Amino acid sequence: MGFFNFFKKDMGIDLGTANTLIYIADKGVVLNQPSVIAYETRTKKIISVGDSAKAMVGRTPNSVTAIRPLQDGVISDFDMTAEMLSAFISKALGEGAGTNNLRVVVGVPSGVTEVEKRAVEEVVRQMGAREVYILEEPMAAAIGAGLNVDEAEGCMICDVGGGTTDIAVIALGGNVTSTSIRYAGDKMNEAVIHFVRKNKGLIIGEKTAENLKINIGCALLDIDEEGQEIIEIMTASGRDILTGLPTSVEVTSKEMMIALEESVDIIIEGLRNTLEKTPPEISADIVTSGIVLTGGGGLLKNLDKMIENKTGMKVEVAENAFEAVAYGAGKSLDDIEKLKRYSTNSLRR
Repeated sequence: MGFFNFFKKDMGIDLGTANTLIYIADKGVVLNQPSVIAYETRTKKIISVGDSAKAMVGRTPNSVTAIRPLQDGVISDFDMTAEMLSAFISKALGEGAGTNNLRVVVGVPSGVTEVEKRAVEEVVRQMGAREVYILEEPMAAAIGAGLNVDEAEGCMICDVGGGTTDIAVIALGGNVTSTSIRYAGDKMNEAVIHFVRKNKGLIIGEKTAENLKINIGCALLDIDEEGQEIIEIMTASGRDILTGLPTSVEVTSKEMMIALEESVDIIIEGLRNTLEKTPPEISADIVTSGIVLTGGGGLLKNLDKMIENKTGMKVEVAENAFEAVAYGAGKSLDDIEKLKRYSTNSLRR
């Protein structure tokens, strides 16, 4: 029983705009659910969270509301975020497990304000956690991706999440320079919705847009052995803009590349701006070590190749790109003294 309690004391949380991931020491990532909560509109009684709540988005009657309580990496509805996180932590720990002995590290976007960080900390403390550390997502992602964040030699991380893209150059256990853009996976989905509406006369929902992005979305088309572009096709269903009737159209990967072009350019511009603010000695390190991509948006097909083309830098996608922030948040608890240096709230302990 003692051992059972022991490994449940350390938890890393990636409280993302699109997804929440929870890492538990010795068990790895035990929860990966959409950051969505559904409740009765009148009584505010919680109906469901995560996958089942996401399935309700855009389909609810007036009596039910399904929302994402985080927008652009920030808590927009404190009470619902607390309810959602409480449900996720309970689910991750399993029935009957208490939270009073927990040490928790939460990954947040690097651009959030002190007030927003305190709000996140407060949500987790209300759960009864013993210690709460707030870790900026680029640092958590870098630790999770296995980068050597304590070395004098600099490394660069680009975490493309749902609400924010967080870019940082890290050396000696701290951010040398960082940029947080409130433009990431969600804005890509919006760009797809806008493109399909404008060019295909079809109104599609966010879920359809996301499926298109994941399945045939790309920053750059693949080329076959004869130098021809490889085009993929997918059917999208929605409502015809003229008749108002349900219909389907075909969308190609080339059209998706055009739809996502501006989104990709904004991320590359963020990388350029960060590199321009980087001291020359560390810039020299990054030429050698390159840029590491993490986050769900970092998995966009050929985003790494496009960044290489535009910046001349070596780019690689982390093996655990989607889970890197949660993994890094959890792993950072292995060394509390280092964590106190990394985290942004340890002075208020």
